[in-house]
Amino acid sequence: MLSRTIGAYLSWPINGLARIVAPTGIPPNFITWAALCLNLWAGILFSQGRFAAGGGMMILAGLCDLLDGPVARLQNRVSVFGGFLDSILDRYADLILFLGLLVYYASVNRFIYAFLAGAAMAGAVMVSYAKARAESLVPNEDVGFWDRPERLVLMILGALANRMPPVLWILAIGPNITVIHRIVHTWKQTKEVAPAPASISHPAPSPSPSQLPANLAHEARPASSSFLSRTAGRGR
Repeated sequence: MLSRTIGAYLSWPINGLARIVAPTGIPPNFITWAALCLNLWAGILFSQGRFAAGGGMMILAGLCDLLDGPVARLQNRVSVFGGFLDSILDRYADLILFLGLLVYYASVNRFIYAFLAGAAMAGAVMVSYAKARAESLVPNEDVGFWDRPERLVLMILGALANRMPPVLWILAIGPNITVIHRIVHTWKQTKEVAPAPASISHPAPSPSPSQLPANLAHEARPASSSFLSRTAGRGR
């Protein structure tokens, strides 16, 4: 996957930068929020048609995305909530970027590209959702190509080169194909999982009257014996 390749090449400089940032005491969650703000700025620039400047903001936002994790580890602030917050804000960042492109192309009456931006937005959200939902059902496996790092790298290259229309065609089709791939993969995996046999619950045996206190022994007798005794009494 491209994300592992990027991580391998950038791990040394990112870790070095994290060693500089960590002693300042800047909270990792602050860096995560900073990434969202930079992506918001990039989305605004995209809505104005300033693609190169938006691509530059995306690079800074991506740097923050890569930095918050190492800083959290160096500061011993790794938490479940931090990972959750990072995932939520990443989804908002994706929506903001594509919304900026949609606004721009709608404003210049290029509705085909506005539609492609909307389709790319849906694909970006559903790729992440399909993976998260599948992980709750089957063992985690990386299926498909168009995860977030791949999409961001392509968007940055398209923005810097001012070639966003072909990028939108790719992002409108590729991620949605990955969603279908993950649906099919999860369907196959769930078919192979045998359902657990239903457990048959047996009622606990009632204690015999001899095992009960004297004051409860009468209540423990079967109703039939009480009925028969009452009937015999009336027949005398």
